[in-house]
Amino acid sequence: MYKVDLPVDQSAPNAVERRRAAESARKERIFNTRLRVMGLDLQALEQQVQDRKHQQHLERQRDRVYDSLRLNNDDALVQQDTSEKQRRTDLHSDLSKFWSTYQRVEDSRDADLKTGLKGALTLSIPESELGPASMQIFEGEDQGAEDSRKEQMEITARNLGSQKEDNDRRRMAEKHRATLSGQELMYEDYRGVEMRAVEEECRRASRMALDNYNQALATEQAERKREEQRREERENVAEMWHTVTSDMMTECAEAAERCQGGGRPPRVLTDRWKGMSPAQLNAIRKEREAQCVEKQKQQDKERSVKASFGLQLLRSSRAGEEEVQSVEELRRQRRAEMDQYNRLLAKEQQEHQDYLDKIVYTNKPTKDYFRQFNTCTR
Repeated sequence: MYKVDLPVDQSAPNAVERRRAAESARKERIFNTRLRVMGLDLQALEQQVQDRKHQQHLERQRDRVYDSLRLNNDDALVQQDTSEKQRRTDLHSDLSKFWSTYQRVEDSRDADLKTGLKGALTLSIPESELGPASMQIFEGEDQGAEDSRKEQMEITARNLGSQKEDNDRRRMAEKHRATLSGQELMYEDYRGVEMRAVEEECRRASRMALDNYNQALATEQAERKREEQRREERENVAEMWHTVTSDMMTECAEAAERCQGGGRPPRVLTDRWKGMSPAQLNAIRKEREAQCVEKQKQQDKERSVKASFGLQLLRSSRAGEEEVQSVEELRRQRRAEMDQYNRLLAKEQQEHQDYLDKIVYTNKPTKDYFRQFNTCTR
């Protein structure tokens, strides 16, 4: 047997740890909001494809190694079988050679018994000196065994011939019975086919009759439905015509008025007629025209009021604008006076500042000037 080294996956013992690490990394990737992706994780898919390819490569390599190991084992078994057959052949040849050389039949002491009386060796020892173990022919031994054997063989041959003839006749009878049974089976099959054909024809006729009956029923039912539809249409048309020509649709006043007697006006049945008479309609029209005239007068009055109110509002707005303009003019005047006064003050302050600068530059301050300045400031 040949020894072949199989590829060993170094990560196989740590399969559980690898799966746990992969599961923990997957959980971290899924539950991490910053690394979570929507849709497909292409990197994970590519990694899965690479892992799948690596696994397939390892499986193909392992299969190739197994194939080579199987071929080597087959070669070893074939070689071992060939060697065993050669060893047995050599052993048999040596044994046959040993037998033919050292254990020949004619060299054995009972060669005369094995080869027969014809091939028996002529003994040089007298028969009187031979013991019981040296006997060749015993009393009661059948000398015509050969003839008896031939006769027995002839009897056996005749018996075998008769048995063969009996067997042939029996086979022919069985064959004839098989032929008859086959013909009977064929006749039964033919009868079955005919019966099935007749049954199929009967079923076809019954189906056709049933289809015709169903078709007649369908036609009758369709005709009945059409007659019912025509009757419903006639009834609907009659009902529509009755409704259109009824007193309710034609607004017949005579159908709604009921005389009460006693000089009272007739009572109108509102459930039968919801309209009004021409006199009532004329009265309603006149009242509506009067309301329209009154509404027009009211609208004209409202428009005149609105116009006067608008004129008064316009006058008020103009007076307000004039007042605002006068106030603005007064404010501008006050601002101009204030600006003039400020310019005057600024001019005096500038003159005073120039004078002070002149005194500071000449370094000749006097008490009278300061006294005068203090007086002016007071």
